[in-house]
Amino acid sequence: MKAKTIVRNRILSLITGIAVLLFMSVSLSSCDIATNQGGKGTLKVVMVDAPGNYEEVWVHIVRVEVNNANDEGSGWIVISEPDESYDLLELINGANVVLGEAELDEGTYRQIRLILGNDNYVVIGGQSYPMMTPSAQQTGIKLNVNAEIEAGFTYTLLLDFDAQRSVVKRGATGTYLLKPVIRAVNTALTGNITGMVEPAEPGAWVYAIAGSDTVSTTRTIDTGEFTLVGLIDGFYSVSVEPVDEDYESVQIGDVEVKAGQVTNLGVIELTSSE
Repeated sequence: MKAKTIVRNRILSLITGIAVLLFMSVSLSSCDIATNQGGKGTLKVVMVDAPGNYEEVWVHIVRVEVNNANDEGSGWIVISEPDESYDLLELINGANVVLGEAELDEGTYRQIRLILGNDNYVVIGGQSYPMMTPSAQQTGIKLNVNAEIEAGFTYTLLLDFDAQRSVVKRGATGTYLLKPVIRAVNTALTGNITGMVEPAEPGAWVYAIAGSDTVSTTRTIDTGEFTLVGLIDGFYSVSVEPVDEDYESVQIGDVEVKAGQVTNLGVIELTSSE
């Protein structure tokens, strides 16, 4: 019996020793990773759009910058310089474009700004109208974000551009202004709502509403499907407004959204208003 106890104890000691060695190996590997990264994390900037009653809305983004200083006049760091024009109305129902991705030192980056170029215009009835962008070409479009960058992690910042509210017609002059309305969220804290509207042919606008605030807007595609993106944890009312007035609108309450998940509403049947 004593011999068996000694053998058992030696086996336990051996197992414990192996576990310690494995733990030390993992710990050393983790330290090596942190050392190799030099205390840097990654910021990825993605743009989507809430659609508008236009055929096209083109925005020319020259540069993307972030700020990690208390003083807005300093601390700006260039994330990317795409110098490209994007049709916002192509970026709906989950479609998106990556504006930039860069490694940054750990810390809190309080603001992001988009420096715009001159090639901004809206298409209405087949005609293109240039959009003036007051100050956006010099000081840029600034948004408060407070992005926490941690070593070894990617922080994805979603910029939800609201085309409908961003394009402003200037009185009787017939000219247009671009006054960007953009919602910025950390995608790690968000979920999506999807569904399908039938019949699909008339098309419908779909809204996610929290209290009295319309948080996200989209429009169904040809199949009747839709996706509302970038929604923070919580409960929403979903409003479906058919384009064709012969159909009744539909309201769905208490739709729960959880971070990292997709809430599928299934098929939403439209009924005739006649």
